[in-house]
Amino acid sequence: MSDENVLGRIGELVEEEHKLRQQLASGEISTEEEHARLRSLEEALDQCWDLLRRRRSARSQGEDAEDVPARSVGEVEGYLQ
Repeated sequence: MSDENVLGRIGELVEEEHKLRQQLASGEISTEEEHARLRSLEEALDQCWDLLRRRRSARSQGEDAEDVPARSVGEVEGYLQ
């Protein structure tokens, strides 16, 4: 996966987040539905940003960014805990 692909995925997730907020504002979904889906989106965004940072770091150290795997949600979300 290229950096452009990761950035594209980030854009898609942000767009979906905006749609959720609009759906909540128009009464199409409940607050509970919005919160559940937002949590999932935030985790996916965190994974994407983590992968992008690690790919850039690898590249700056002369390593192949293509060898950097995505981390699981648990790893990314539990990193600071």
